[in-house]
Amino acid sequence: MSEAGEEGFPPSFAVGYSFGITVVYSTIVVCLNPLQLINKVPREPKRRIHVDVDEKIALVARPPTEEIITMQDIRNLFETNPHPNHYIGLEISGLLHLGSLIVTGFKINDFVEAGVRSRVFLADWHSYINNKFNGDWDKIKIAAEYYKEAFRFFCPGVEVVHGSDLYAEDKNYWENFIRFSKMITLARDTRCLTIMGRSERDGLQFAQYLYPPMQAVDIKALDVDIAHAGMDQRKVHMLARETFPKLGWRTPIAVHHHLLPGLAEPVHLGLDEDSKTDEVISSKMSKSKPWTCIFIHDSEEEIKAKLKKAWCPEGLVENNPVLEIAKHIIFHQSTELNVDRPSKFGGPLVFNSYQELEATYLGKKLHPADLKLAVAESVNKIVQPVRDHFRGRADLLKIYEKEA
Repeated sequence: MSEAGEEGFPPSFAVGYSFGITVVYSTIVVCLNPLQLINKVPREPKRRIHVDVDEKIALVARPPTEEIITMQDIRNLFETNPHPNHYIGLEISGLLHLGSLIVTGFKINDFVEAGVRSRVFLADWHSYINNKFNGDWDKIKIAAEYYKEAFRFFCPGVEVVHGSDLYAEDKNYWENFIRFSKMITLARDTRCLTIMGRSERDGLQFAQYLYPPMQAVDIKALDVDIAHAGMDQRKVHMLARETFPKLGWRTPIAVHHHLLPGLAEPVHLGLDEDSKTDEVISSKMSKSKPWTCIFIHDSEEEIKAKLKKAWCPEGLVENNPVLEIAKHIIFHQSTELNVDRPSKFGGPLVFNSYQELEATYLGKKLHPADLKLAVAESVNKIVQPVRDHFRGRADLLKIYEKEA
């Protein structure tokens, strides 16, 4: 089955798919799964809450989820296994930011609350293959400890696994890698290179062509029921769903979450053949463009300064990065947004939903400057606990001082 056609989803970007359940969430996401090794000694998430199947599905479908493949599969899973295995795989590179920790962490916390055994897979060998830290293995290992600390703090109950540990202990991993690779063509593999933010035009090293099948086989090795990731990883999940049945392996459910854009105007870098998907992937918040990125270590002043310069045309709601932050971060954690506007410009405003905020901004009844300041103040409150936590862990950040 082709990557594009499964379950009727569009070729590379399925947004707004409506599901037959009574929840207000209408967009859905795809994830990666946990480790087989840890499953030998099952451990319960610290914040497990006993909820029924519909409540579990609502938590998984809750924004920032954009896609679940498929809704029937997730229902069947929860009906037969109240505590399935989930994983999300992450490259180890630069400082964490609103997209890589906060949005991702919100979704992980939803899984934990739903009683799912959630794991963050720190893909150190994938990071090496993709030339993170210029391929310096020692730096990657040090940075992995920083990522581990961040996710364990922000996502209580999550388990963290290192790729190098998995590969060293799973004696069947490389045999399964060969078996999987034998089932796909080079052309099919090449179509997945965008999961690394790469394309054939980049003059890739041979090892980088091993990255997609490795990521797929990670799902098998971790005994994953639910593979979770951002929408930019969709292609490799579809490759796994297409290929696993041919090998007699359990097909993972895919959950994909929204990619938070950077603060600059949207761009197209030719990373995907679909124009809309290309814009989403090309414009996502990235540490490689620090001026468009709000890091978890930024001070309140830095957050305000960056948002003050953010691309935010008056009355434009589509692909507006400031509104995206309000929608996927502020209203994920709060039921209101306060705009402390001077009386001469209409006085203070209180928005009790994102829909209300969007309608007001679309009608040009809220100036970009006022929106930016309100969003900056709310974001600072969300980031502050993480920022404060790392003030006592300077040892984990030294690697980034050397990179600067």
